[in-house]
Amino acid sequence: MTSPPFDHSYRDGFDEGEPQSIRLMHHDARWKQEFEQTRSNLLQSCQGHVTRVEHVGGTSISGLIAQPIIDVVALVPNLSNLDAASLHIEGLNFRVVDSPDWLDHCLVLQKPRHGTPTHQVFLMTAEHPAVDRLLLIRDFLRNDAEEAMRFESQKVNLWKASEGDPEQYSERKSAFFAKLEAHITEQD
Repeated sequence: MTSPPFDHSYRDGFDEGEPQSIRLMHHDARWKQEFEQTRSNLLQSCQGHVTRVEHVGGTSISGLIAQPIIDVVALVPNLSNLDAASLHIEGLNFRVVDSPDWLDHCLVLQKPRHGTPTHQVFLMTAEHPAVDRLLLIRDFLRNDAEEAMRFESQKVNLWKASEGDPEQYSERKSAFFAKLEAHITEQD
């Protein structure tokens, strides 16, 4: 399994043309509020199919430059709840998109605004190995400001090196995340 990118690249599917280039922004305090609203909407509309919602990705780390996409992990009790939860989430103007290779047995839903995703939900079971990996990286960066700044610097360098190309950025970032995850687990 390849390492999950923390701050996910745009997926095709919203526009039939070329994938949009990666855009990074300085931290926006509204991202936390956007997550809280999304969390509330998911829990309320999914009628018990979704039992837990977590904010992950670059927008979940206060002060960091990130792609302006609110990444959310929505957990269901078991695989049989995925389809029902997905239908409820689609009712919130999300649509199912292709899942990345590292995310098997999960659904990814995105909410577009003017053709660009603004929110992304990773719908999976609580036992899925990606849950712990995503939360591990998020919590590590939230708890260590110095590491978070190094992370931000590396992310910006990867973005510059890829010239905003989504595929190049994603490939380079996957290798970086594998190293970061190994570093975090070595410290434990």
